[in-house]
Amino acid sequence: MEADRVAAAGAYGDRIAAAYDELHAHMEPALAVEALAALASGGRVLELGVGTGRVALPLAERGLEVHGIDASEGMIARLRTKPGGDAIALTVGDFADVGAEGEFALVFVVFTTFFGLLSQEEQVRCFRNVAARLDRGGVFVVEAFVPDLGRYNERREALRAAHRAEQLRFHLSHLDAVAQRISTKLLVIDDGQLAQYPVEIRYAWPSELDLMARLAGLRLRERWSDWRGAPFTSASGAHISVYERARE
Repeated sequence: MEADRVAAAGAYGDRIAAAYDELHAHMEPALAVEALAALASGGRVLELGVGTGRVALPLAERGLEVHGIDASEGMIARLRTKPGGDAIALTVGDFADVGAEGEFALVFVVFTTFFGLLSQEEQVRCFRNVAARLDRGGVFVVEAFVPDLGRYNERREALRAAHRAEQLRFHLSHLDAVAQRISTKLLVIDDGQLAQYPVEIRYAWPSELDLMARLAGLRLRERWSDWRGAPFTSASGAHISVYERARE
């Protein structure tokens, strides 16, 4: 089962790698880079689900030692073609294993990528493996959306968004509330050509993530609703959660 998930994640990444940066151009990483660089305090950094390096590369440009893990060789190959791509130490594999050497001042996973781990067991395992890789003052940062099940009508949601005049995007999603799974097909119609990208996630509420952290010997240090550090409230649609080692 786990091997199948990793293979599926790698296949998804390989398929979308060429279009990934364009599809996610609206997700500007500059504020995230500022906040993450401050949290790293000059120490070693590890990104889980590094993708094409949209966050890892600007962190490396700041002189930080940056490592990354991704299941997709296509994503990593794309990262390597970018200026500075050869400066990042990369591992191909399941990021739940946190298979990088040494300890880190900062381990992070952004853009809701953590939910790509499709079972609670895998998510708990990731927290435990991260905890084993944090140095004495290290932190684990998770950026994710807050589940909003009210968006689904009879367990289905259909959204449409236009990226530019000649391109249409459709997100067709199915909710399994018992398994906390959302299966989505991203359909992109560009210049008359149709591309499909299937996406599978297992969502978790912030309180569930906090419990995973406790099981791993971590605790929540702070939580924001955005990278500017705005307070997290019941109205927040997303969160940035910073975990540290629990005091003994």
